[in-house]
Amino acid sequence: MADEKKYLVDVGIQDLPFPMRVISRQDAGGQPTIAHISISARIMQQFEAKWIDKFIQIVHAHREKIGTQTLRKNILDYLNELDATHVRINFEYPFFIEKVTPKSGEKCLVKYDCKYTAKVLSIDNLPAITFGIKVPCITTYPGSAPGESGGLFGQLSVAEVDVQSDKDVFPEDLVDIVDSHALSPVYSFLTDEDQIHIIKKVHSKEISSVTMVNHIKEALARHTSVNWYSVRCSNYGMLHPYSTVISTEKSRWLPLSGYEREEDI
Repeated sequence: MADEKKYLVDVGIQDLPFPMRVISRQDAGGQPTIAHISISARIMQQFEAKWIDKFIQIVHAHREKIGTQTLRKNILDYLNELDATHVRINFEYPFFIEKVTPKSGEKCLVKYDCKYTAKVLSIDNLPAITFGIKVPCITTYPGSAPGESGGLFGQLSVAEVDVQSDKDVFPEDLVDIVDSHALSPVYSFLTDEDQIHIIKKVHSKEISSVTMVNHIKEALARHTSVNWYSVRCSNYGMLHPYSTVISTEKSRWLPLSGYEREEDI
């Protein structure tokens, strides 16, 4: 009878808002934010409601700076405390970066949506940590006419970059990679001088989302600390109510997946 009460079941919590600090290149102590936390554990025993308290207790015990290295350790606590066979944790949070506008040099804060996903199986105790960030930018609208005067137009694109790494990858580094290969970064504030500068650039230079994704892929492939990457770009054109998507990821079947690496992030 005791054996009949044992079965596989997934238990957890979802969208728990919680204050914590996350790794930042600009702040050694971590940037304070509000993360929405979702945790699920697969257990091989009869579920008891009081076990949910264990999730909250462990969250409180690990409210320090969240990053790749800390999550590798923290997720094992869930595995051991709950005697689980599988654990998955998601941290979704806003991250702010101070940027300087291209002509006037004004400072402004830009928000980026970030996500940490951690998974581990009891069979190997080897956590897999994925960090992702969504970076809005401007690329060339595919319906442009580059051969005509004033025929180039811009579109809003959102590059979603996910990486798995042996060490912490700062969100600022991934934003820098996207910004350097986009037609233009996105700012939260622009003076008239800045707006004129960006408009002129949009109408005079062509960088498609396809070209941008390819360059981001090449940049990520060069970094020895990145074991796996995925780049997905959603494009919001001005003439249709839907978005177009282009994506790629590291694979032995894709060109540049084994690109000669030169440096760490």
